[in-house]
Amino acid sequence: MLLLILGIILSSWMANGQELYQWVDEKGVVHFTDDLTKVPEKYRDQVQTKKPLKEQTPPSPPSPEKDTPIELESPPVRKDLLGRGEEWWQAKVKQWNDKLKEAQKNYETAYSAWKAKERELEDSKFKPDSLKRRLKAEIKALEEKTKEWERQIEEAKMMLEKVLPKQAEDYKADPNWLKLKER
Repeated sequence: MLLLILGIILSSWMANGQELYQWVDEKGVVHFTDDLTKVPEKYRDQVQTKKPLKEQTPPSPPSPEKDTPIELESPPVRKDLLGRGEEWWQAKVKQWNDKLKEAQKNYETAYSAWKAKERELEDSKFKPDSLKRRLKAEIKALEEKTKEWERQIEEAKMMLEKVLPKQAEDYKADPNWLKLKER
């Protein structure tokens, strides 16, 4: 029933020659408006414009010229259920790959510094206790930093290996969109 009412409303707008704008929010709800300014800013890049219906005229016969190039229609751009295309999915994968690389680099730096401080503590047997306490505090801070970077590595791996593929499946996105393209 709701679809019937929506169809009647859409056809009356289209018959009056007004453009209609359609977008899908993060909950998957489809919205329509005839005023582009009423579309929330974060959805404007995915807005689909519906043109008014025109009177249909029969197609003109093909031109008799033999050398006229034939224009082929490009295939339609594929989108997921929320209207997001390959570029959106590629950007998400790149974002998480970048986070993974940064976390791995920072982990290695923090781990090396942690182990260096431990060696320094071992070598400070005959040094003042205040120096040993300071080294122990630095070691503890570096250990915590290392664990935080390790957690971020695991989070990025989880996103790349499980969460994004599951989201792609749920939203009917092409799984190949999750493979980074060489640039």
